[in-house]
Amino acid sequence: MNPSGLPFDLSAMLAGLRPWIECESPTHDAPAVNRMMALAARDLVIAGAAIEMIPGRMGFGDCVRARFPHPRQVEPGILVLGHLDTVHPVGTLAALPWRVEGERCYGPGILDMKGGNYLALAAIRALREAGVATPLPVTFLFTSDEEVGSPSTRDLIEAEAARHRYVLVPEPGQPEDGVLTGRYAIARFDLEATGRPSHAGARLGEGRSAIRAMAQKIIAIEAMSDSDCTFSVGIVSGGRWVNCVPTTCRGEALSMAKRQADLDLGVERMLALSGEADGVSFRVTQGVTRPVWEPDAGTMALYEMAREIAGSLGSALPHESFGGGSDGNFTGGALGIPTLDGLGACGSGYHTLEEHVLTASLPHRARLLAGLLARLEGA
Repeated sequence: MNPSGLPFDLSAMLAGLRPWIECESPTHDAPAVNRMMALAARDLVIAGAAIEMIPGRMGFGDCVRARFPHPRQVEPGILVLGHLDTVHPVGTLAALPWRVEGERCYGPGILDMKGGNYLALAAIRALREAGVATPLPVTFLFTSDEEVGSPSTRDLIEAEAARHRYVLVPEPGQPEDGVLTGRYAIARFDLEATGRPSHAGARLGEGRSAIRAMAQKIIAIEAMSDSDCTFSVGIVSGGRWVNCVPTTCRGEALSMAKRQADLDLGVERMLALSGEADGVSFRVTQGVTRPVWEPDAGTMALYEMAREIAGSLGSALPHESFGGGSDGNFTGGALGIPTLDGLGACGSGYHTLEEHVLTASLPHRARLLAGLLARLEGA
């Protein structure tokens, strides 16, 4: 089956995608995420899938599992894995409204990764409408907390992926119409400084500022970055009154490395920063970790098939490993299941108020995904 012949109407795709983008779904707003899950579930049912709503935990939203009917339903098949949470808080639409300008379409979460999830749905819907049967059963799993490292869904993701032969991840596409065959290792850390209070005007010298100590630690942490392992602090909060020397200050840090051994060493260096100095205690706690995902023979065979399909669509489909984490770190890295990532829409500006997709990439990437779904077979 040559996917170039599948009809994808860009106007219809944009019309279907718009409600997804205008349903804001920041990770930490579980009711908002659940509204998005319900919207996606409805579209999946209309496309012919059987839906299961999986209750969220740890304060995060629900997840959706959608199975499309297949005569070999119980056999290992293809898992399309995506997240519907975004980094954008409710109200972002005021600053980043849905709009189409020339070859770009803007909106919160449109690139990371609602556009990719939607075009994957459009791909299987087009196959079914064309009467093209997939050799393997297809399941979609949409999760609710990827943007914070998938703390509540990693076990669900790994359990579902282990029942499949291949995993396709429609995270944002890469430059030059590229995809991902690997991702770097990532670790998150919680930081906490505890000082001694005093009146900032009358007794400043008696206090020990947790904010000052945190600022010094931030400089030290980011100075540890090198070509093997990077460190950054992205969240800081502390103090309650400007006329009080602050007792507590909290932060969150991120470390990333191309090799697992380098990340493991980075974790050791971060944890070694815990201690007490000049009346201020500092504590580092390791949080969510994504293992390194390096391409193996299975992933590269999957990529070669995708490259062949892309060639029929006029694309060279370059591939690379990438620094941003995804749930592909779990399926391709921790489990070793053949995984192809970065299959979503192409664009730029994700996690910013300039987030957009290149509209032409929606039907193009849908054809690529459809080609994979139609050709992937069991061993």
